Amino acid sequence: MRMRWIEIMVGFFMVLGILAILGLALNVSGLKLSAKQGDYTVYARFENIGGLTSRAKVTLSGVQIGEVKSIQIDKNRLVALVAMDIHGDVDYLSVDSSAKILTAGLLGEQYIGVSVGFEEASLKEGEYIRDTQSAMVLEDLIGKFLFNKVSN
Repeated sequence: MRMRWIEIMVGFFMVLGILAILGLALNVSGLKLSAKQGDYTVYARFENIGGLTSRAKVTLSGVQIGEVKSIQIDKNRLVALVAMDIHGDVDYLSVDSSAKILTAGLLGEQYIGVSVGFEEASLKEGEYIRDTQSAMVLEDLIGKFLFNKVSN
């Protein structure tokens, strides 16, 4: 009987360990088991998105307010169209807000930084951020420096 009790306890701790590893993997990867209620989608067009990927952070003053939902090509303008899911409690992004692609560190991951404008009207579901700044591509900067094509 004592041996069976030890086997049951070992099995219990094995299952608990596997669940803990699964939870840690979900947390680190950024995947969520359920979608957040109340999120809304806004769009932005960029000439060059660099290494921006889906599920990248969208921040305001360094605080995450959403994530990149999808990236596509706008077939009419031939630029990148980025869809961003913004948390529902962030209802203060004005219609003249701007978005730029930033890099965490010198060679780190890329994310979108949003700056709020001064208009009182707020962005709603499906609206566009018109003022955007594309990613700074390190290779382009090095090429400009090497070939003296830096504009004054």
